[in-house]
Amino acid sequence: MSTDGVHGLGFLGVRIEDRERFRAAVALHRDTLGLAVVRDEPDRLVWFRLRDGTELHVYGPEDVDHVAFGDRPCVGLVVDDVEGTRHRMEAEGVEFLWDTQRDGDRVWAHYRGPDGTVYELIGPTVG
Repeated sequence: MSTDGVHGLGFLGVRIEDRERFRAAVALHRDTLGLAVVRDEPDRLVWFRLRDGTELHVYGPEDVDHVAFGDRPCVGLVVDDVEGTRHRMEAEGVEFLWDTQRDGDRVWAHYRGPDGTVYELIGPTVG
């Protein structure tokens, strides 16, 4: 399978169950690194945007939607065609966790890598 369609990283997410560690991670990214906050729901999630547009999502103990991440970061790979890439990967036996999701002009799909880590394909709406 070719990886020609992977352009870079478009997303990094991490879920932190411990409330104090979550708050410390948020403070590090917001206060020490000065990342721009684009969404903040106390003890549930804080989304940051880097200058190149990449998003960093930190999910806390009140978040129940990203429990599948476990204690590992979820990396989003930017591709031209999420559905096409997903179909090729599924044909190779890769397990996708949920249906492909859409929000305006973005599409994404989460899969579990051979190491057990959850990854994400992310890209533009095609067609």
